[in-house]
Amino acid sequence: MFFTGVNGSNCLSRNESDGGLSASSSGVSTALASVLIFTIVVDILGNVLVILSVYRNKKLRNAGNIFVVSLSVADLVVALYPYPLVLTAIFHNDWTMGDLHCQASGFIMGLSVIGSIFNITAIAINRYCYICHSLHYDRLYSLRNTCCYLGLTWLLTALATVPNFFVGSLQYDPRIYSCTFAQTVSSYYTISVVIIHFLIPLLVVSYCYMRIWVLVIQVKHRVKPEQRTKLKPSDVRNFLTMFMVFVLFAVCWAPLNLIGLAVAINPVKVAPNIPEWLFVTSYFMAYFNSCLNAIIYGLLNQNFRKEYKTILLALCVPRLLLMETSRCATEGLKSKPSPAATNNNVAEINV
Repeated sequence: MFFTGVNGSNCLSRNESDGGLSASSSGVSTALASVLIFTIVVDILGNVLVILSVYRNKKLRNAGNIFVVSLSVADLVVALYPYPLVLTAIFHNDWTMGDLHCQASGFIMGLSVIGSIFNITAIAINRYCYICHSLHYDRLYSLRNTCCYLGLTWLLTALATVPNFFVGSLQYDPRIYSCTFAQTVSSYYTISVVIIHFLIPLLVVSYCYMRIWVLVIQVKHRVKPEQRTKLKPSDVRNFLTMFMVFVLFAVCWAPLNLIGLAVAINPVKVAPNIPEWLFVTSYFMAYFNSCLNAIIYGLLNQNFRKEYKTILLALCVPRLLLMETSRCATEGLKSKPSPAATNNNVAEINV
């Protein structure tokens, strides 16, 4: 989850009084604006590439990648609305967009953050079922079931975000120029948020990936030789790709969540001792995470990397995109896979 107001209602006065250390100083504001501009540009470009790649490449259109596209949408939405408002606040050194945009941007930020961790959890469960319970995967992740899982993921995301309006926790923090979650409104609510929205999903994801790692090691050392034909090198690479997505999310968001948890447990002793630079840095680390997933796909996955190159070249020569799409369609008509091969392709996860 995301947090603000480490020092409670006095955050504005502290921001104004600590001129030398404040995030409103010219150098810090320039640095924050630079990080945010880079994040917005890479976020939009990268996640649009991910969505287009899955749409264009038949090898990428499968049940597992539905959650990858969903994760990209969660990352993309913050770059289109909340981040530009934060950037505007940095330029004006104040929030000038009114309370409506403040509440709306904070709510959308919450949807994005919680939606990201819930989608990462859904991806981990999907990979776990595919690798560790492959015999039941086709039944568990039929098209209908997958759409239901996706709908459930976003329904839980919305239900987890709506209580902020009733608690009144969406507030503007001048140190980070953002309207976001203020954990000082209620210590019990903040602890619940960290546990339910961050720690429990991380435990579920850790369990799934730990079981996958155990199976990979067993297969590698022939502890279970009968599993060898069921675990292809591409499966391992795909698992490593999504494992890296999970690790980067945890690294980027853990500092902010740990700060919020510590403050909620003992606000009197902890809050005054948290340096402002640490809070601001942890917050913009969390911002930065939204642009990393698309980079990871491009670096570690050959199918995504190929589609990235094709789409980027098409920006310069639009005819290439049409030619490539036509060629892929022609090859698809020429190749007539057997029913067994078709079922294998549907079950295979090429992330």
